[in-house]
Amino acid sequence: LLIKRKLIIALCAEQIQTITNGILYPMESESRQVKDLSGRWRFRTDNSSGRDTGFQERWWERRLAETGHVIDMPVPASYNDITQDKSIRDFVGWAWYETTFFAPNAWNNEVTNVWLRVGSAHYYAMVWLNGEQVMEHEGGHLPFECDVTMSLNFGATNRLTIAVNNTLTPNTLPPGEINHYNGKDDYPAGYFTQFKQPPYAFNQEYEFDFFNYAGIHRPVKLYTTPRLRIGEIVTSSDVTADHASATVHYQVTVTDSSRVGQEMASYNITVVLEDSTGAIVNKTSGGSGSITVTQPMLWWPVGMHDQVGYLYTMVVYAGRLGLSAPITTDVYRLKIGIRTVTVDQTLKINGRPFYVIGVGKHEDWDVRGKGFDWSMVVKDFNLLDWLGANAFRTSHYPYAEEIMQMCDERGIVVIDECPAVGMRSANNFVNKTLSHHLNVIGELVTRDRNHPSVIMWSVANEPSSQLPPAAQYFKTVLDRARELDPTRPATFVCNAGYDSDLATPYVDVVCVNKYEGWYDDPGHVEVIQKRLSYFLTQWHEKRSKPVIHMEWGAGAIAGFHSDPSLMYTEEYLCDVMREHFATFDSLRTGSNPVLAGEMIWNFADFATAQATTRAYGNRKGIFTRQRQPKSPAFVIRDRYRALRNQSVAERQTELDLIGKHWWREVRENWDRSL
Repeated sequence: LLIKRKLIIALCAEQIQTITNGILYPMESESRQVKDLSGRWRFRTDNSSGRDTGFQERWWERRLAETGHVIDMPVPASYNDITQDKSIRDFVGWAWYETTFFAPNAWNNEVTNVWLRVGSAHYYAMVWLNGEQVMEHEGGHLPFECDVTMSLNFGATNRLTIAVNNTLTPNTLPPGEINHYNGKDDYPAGYFTQFKQPPYAFNQEYEFDFFNYAGIHRPVKLYTTPRLRIGEIVTSSDVTADHASATVHYQVTVTDSSRVGQEMASYNITVVLEDSTGAIVNKTSGGSGSITVTQPMLWWPVGMHDQVGYLYTMVVYAGRLGLSAPITTDVYRLKIGIRTVTVDQTLKINGRPFYVIGVGKHEDWDVRGKGFDWSMVVKDFNLLDWLGANAFRTSHYPYAEEIMQMCDERGIVVIDECPAVGMRSANNFVNKTLSHHLNVIGELVTRDRNHPSVIMWSVANEPSSQLPPAAQYFKTVLDRARELDPTRPATFVCNAGYDSDLATPYVDVVCVNKYEGWYDDPGHVEVIQKRLSYFLTQWHEKRSKPVIHMEWGAGAIAGFHSDPSLMYTEEYLCDVMREHFATFDSLRTGSNPVLAGEMIWNFADFATAQATTRAYGNRKGIFTRQRQPKSPAFVIRDRYRALRNQSVAERQTELDLIGKHWWREVRENWDRSL
């Protein structure tokens, strides 16, 4: 299957110009229009033994319905849970999508380009427009796009075909393997599974503990730009120690596809910074530069300030001078926050210590799988607010850009993770994987580096960092993240032992997973405080860096109760929580605190591959998959809200002291003048 996929890609590939790094989110403006192609598409799977009939018969050259039976499929959504067909739920291979749309004649002019953008398709995607291949992309969870101006039928109907393949290999992120049962008489002919042989298998399907949902997971959009367009905007900020002044740095990339001959042109770029009311704060010109902001409104997370998530708008205008041909000025508005992130003995935002109280999450919902859905996204944010959490990690892959925008607005801190989860074998740490990993980091960092909510990059979750190749491998990936964005710390989440790990010397913050009372000493909550305190202290002493306990918790099936508590009951997770909280409180204070944060696993129950250790998915959520609270949710809510209130009280005390010092200075100056 994998060999055939490579041959198919080689057969179909031409001069495909797929753009991924640094692409701006589609936004309407004076110069841009957006058309969302989300909705009801036509769908079928290629059930041939080699999964290659669609390519042999060139399905993209005609209507999908002419190739065989098709069904309705919503986009965005995972296709797995939409039907009652088990073969679709567990399908591995090429799945085919098709839709039609109308391209207005108004877009057909000498100053406009039209772009096709896929928000995310898992895992490998190939795209045809009106029978012509226009792009392909490897890896889920991140957007890709291309200019389709020359492929469109303006003033007519257009046919869009997308083929998606969810096959995982030792060199994909996440990794997996296909196991063929050829020659085994007790299996059906041609039978295969997405499978990883022991000793590295987490379960019988693949090496990570969530379901391998597939399909077109985020919106597919058309959008227009002038032929001279703003291609990328990169921002960062510096803030003075007294917060009295800030400097916003920017760099604008302009691309020009105007067909006006070879004459050199000069670009006219103007950058205007507006506050939240639309009032102009400052402005400048040029492709790169800085804007000074006096008395800035800083971006603060929840709990650190009475006004959280404050955003400015950077308005960028780009045009061209010196040519007689008509050129439209491109306009793009980018929301930015002014804030800094630093690491010394602890993690700091705007120079003040920040203690992470959050959750590990998944993009995982009933029916829609990993498909983007505003109802579910807003519900999750309301639950985060109800909990009092100030952060989450995008475990274990980049989340939708709309989610990142809401984090900016609501003051929720994000540890932004790439999909390198399940790297358990030395076969995963080879040059082929590394090359892909560096590409994924490039796409992730350039997509999200303008979001103030993102305070740290995580380049992997639970790799076998005790293996000799892991040290240089992760040094290379971490260096790449810092090269693309030197303003944020970079890490990976470690579950190797503090005495065996080889790669954490290269992280800025030590992030560790440990399930004391669950995978370690199951059923024995009485040892949690001693063992967990020793474990976290050892990590801190070994690396002399702040430590975040990134995953901890226990399974709790909603409605299971026992007193005294037993594993899998809600009461047991409550007991585990209380022992962890006591440990955390002993390690998070003092002149040299060990702990910089705590993030329980998980926010909600989520789907996994079928396994004897998973009863209808992973049940470690404090909410059910339907977002109803289990009793542990109330326990952690009490803690998080108390910690958040404590942070607010400490901030008020600081402001009171500042006020007293200010009044004393005024009095002393007045006395001197007299």
